[in-house]
Amino acid sequence: MNRTYMAKDGEVERKWWVVDASGVPLGRLASRVAHVLRGKHKPTFTPHVDMGDHVVVINADKVTLSGRKPQQKMYYRHSRYPGGLKSKSYEELMEEEPELVVKRSILGMLPKNKLGRKMGKKLKVYPGSDHPHEAQKPEDMDIEL
Repeated sequence: MNRTYMAKDGEVERKWWVVDASGVPLGRLASRVAHVLRGKHKPTFTPHVDMGDHVVVINADKVTLSGRKPQQKMYYRHSRYPGGLKSKSYEELMEEEPELVVKRSILGMLPKNKLGRKMGKKLKVYPGSDHPHEAQKPEDMDIEL
């Protein structure tokens, strides 16, 4: 009788990937990176174990949106006080913190529980092309357009 293989937390091998986000649509980038952070690209994927790899996203300030979305897309946050709703457009947020836009879209595609938060800690986003993770020898990951 064959048994289903279930990976244990200690036997997971993690790689480092670097993704160049320049010219890539935001949603396509986010779905591919979330897939790798979750570990679904591995044949030994186990849903209840953090199987994902580390991902470094560079050039987050050069990510694109199609159509009129840059003007129309809004980001909201609330202070939990009455009347505390704050909003910013995509263009405003890209000028101030482009890494926040990319990080928020990727984390939104991960599970909303302890395991998802653990997976989200393996994501590093930088607005320029420099990153401090050269010592980990990250491999280039290609995003299909």
